[in-house]
Amino acid sequence: MIRYTTINDIPACLELYNQARCIMRSSGNMNQWINGYPSVEILCDDIAHQNSYVITENDIPIATFACIVGSDPTYSYIENGSWLAPELPYATIHRLASTPDSRGISFAAFDFARTLAPSLRADTHADNLIMQHILQKYGFLRRGIIYLANGDPRIAYQKL
Repeated sequence: MIRYTTINDIPACLELYNQARCIMRSSGNMNQWINGYPSVEILCDDIAHQNSYVITENDIPIATFACIVGSDPTYSYIENGSWLAPELPYATIHRLASTPDSRGISFAAFDFARTLAPSLRADTHADNLIMQHILQKYGFLRRGIIYLANGDPRIAYQKL
């Protein structure tokens, strides 16, 4: 089941972020989600704007993600590529994390996001080979490079 994240879910979401960090590190991704990212403040902001979701099993969160419908400022400029049908409304998937033994979580999040907008966008760190594989397996196409507000580059993907 997918539902909005509540304040009561914050400890579980933070633990899911920690588990995702462990998965990243074990796969050689040492540079993503560092220095306390994603923070409690980011999660609370996502919750306040109803952009944060949890996927539950037996009422226990086993995954979390942000799905933001509408323009994302970091996606306004794309280097070495372009967006497909840039006029279409889109939803952006951010901060996807799950327990290590969960299966099908990413696709469930993507399927959910597709109910909100005709176009999906996502980005990931160059070292995050797992997420790159998942995005491509779902049918996302690599579109170029975007830059976060702090200037860090990310590989941008889109699915129509």
